[in-house]
Amino acid sequence: METFSRAGFPFRPSLQLILLLAILAVLWIAGGASREDAMGQPLVRAACALILVAAALFGKKISFRGVKPIFFLLSAAVLLAILQLIPLPPGMWQALPGRHLLIETAQLTGTGQPWRPLSLVPEATANAAASLIVPATVLILVSGLSSADRSWLPGSILIFIVMSMFIGLLQFSGIVLNNPFINDTPGQVAGSFANRNHFALLLALGCLLAPVWVYHDAHQSRWRGIVAFGLVLLFALTILASGSRTGLILGALALGIGLLLVRQSIRRTLRRYPRWAFPALIGGVAGAIAIFVLISFVADRAASISRVLTVDVGQDLRARALPTVLAMIRDYFPFGSGLGGFDPVFRIHEPFELLNFTYLNHAHNDLLEVVLDAGLPGLLLIAAALLWWGWASVRAWRGPDTRNMLPRLGSAMLLLIVIASAFDYPARTPAIMAIIVVAGVWLSSTDDQRGRSALPQADQPL
Repeated sequence: METFSRAGFPFRPSLQLILLLAILAVLWIAGGASREDAMGQPLVRAACALILVAAALFGKKISFRGVKPIFFLLSAAVLLAILQLIPLPPGMWQALPGRHLLIETAQLTGTGQPWRPLSLVPEATANAAASLIVPATVLILVSGLSSADRSWLPGSILIFIVMSMFIGLLQFSGIVLNNPFINDTPGQVAGSFANRNHFALLLALGCLLAPVWVYHDAHQSRWRGIVAFGLVLLFALTILASGSRTGLILGALALGIGLLLVRQSIRRTLRRYPRWAFPALIGGVAGAIAIFVLISFVADRAASISRVLTVDVGQDLRARALPTVLAMIRDYFPFGSGLGGFDPVFRIHEPFELLNFTYLNHAHNDLLEVVLDAGLPGLLLIAAALLWWGWASVRAWRGPDTRNMLPRLGSAMLLLIVIASAFDYPARTPAIMAIIVVAGVWLSSTDDQRGRSALPQADQPL
């Protein structure tokens, strides 16, 4: 028997869900930038702080029982940033690798060495630590959601992606939108993000999420399938329009994995039809997407494909800077140069042949940049996260698809984000940080479901 609220509606959202939706709204407006000087950063962090206060005063008691891996990984990241800000005695600091330039400068000027933190750019590391309030807030809110509340998460995230795509379509149509909260580039199709690669990643995540949204709960209907197909088609075409080369790879992977996520559900839906109905449907969907992509390319609207065909990757600044980045990792290992300080630290090591009117704000390989910034602890943290992802993913994909659809979705979303991080830095934007936490919670629910009794939980209707 389904429970109803006093107002007569089948569902009444909890305070945690309302606050989570508020966070998504703020992130849609101001959460698409990674630069510390973007106006959206203080707005997002202030909103998170206020929401945390509201959740603490009026929300339910929080339990991290089902999301312990996410809690421990996030706590380790916060602790690592804090440790890098603790002042060290001069002798200990001078013994750290990579500090010789500052030591020689002090000797030449005749000044003494003060107590310094491990980070070479403490203000950047403090900003990195402050940025983690976003995933921490999302984790606290999601952990307090009931089963009924969590069933709204896929649709809510999908709406967030659609709204960002809508902005991108307006930009593609020639409308100039200047978002004062992010450092966007006029004329670039990047939706609610400052970087088109990050926008393309979000759309690829939408290609994963839309098919699962059709089947993940009991509210399956034909209109959901039609809407999901239209959204996936729009996501794919908008990725082409964004001009993101990485987006092409992520979009293609997402389309394939998205079909894999729901293949058994589609088979069950079509079991009353002939056997050829399933391959015919898959072929029709793939053919329709291919036709629209071809039309987009012929009409010179597929900027991503055009960039692949015209750009010489060998001359790309990011590729030419890779040897310098690897040398910096070696110089600062095993303690690192400090979280968030890549830009000023890279300028110290930048060779003359890379000097240009543009500058490299990040390594454009976040996995390498974390190792550069955090040294061996950062490497171990990445390894721990990847090992947990691999272990939980195997368990999710080996289990029954009806119970593991969301865990599998979380696994696939994190896979795309890791791949994107090998070419860029999407996880440094507040919006992607929030989605990482939600995906991690979905993946963690594999263990939560295996440990549950067959009886309904306290927050589940009979």
